[in-house]
Amino acid sequence: MTESVSPSFSHQADPHRRARLRWRARRGLLENDIIVERFFNRYEESLSDQDVAALSELFELSDNELMDLLLARKELDGELDTPPMQHVIAMLRSV
Repeated sequence: MTESVSPSFSHQADPHRRARLRWRARRGLLENDIIVERFFNRYEESLSDQDVAALSELFELSDNELMDLLLARKELDGELDTPPMQHVIAMLRSV
């Protein structure tokens, strides 16, 4: 099922949304910053709105929780264990 999103609400169509997402991605741990920066350098232009929503959820986690997921010390569980979140974590781990 493909979600229809108006271009005016699209992450890719709105440079301000992209800038806000990058700002929210800034972390207190250098290791997280390095991974997230590499991720944006590789994938930012191809992120779907669903990817952006999953990233926004991830960025609500504490730095240590995020690092554990990025380094595969822990796996997604509970409400975070969704196909969109699994997709974004796989992309983050690939950089």
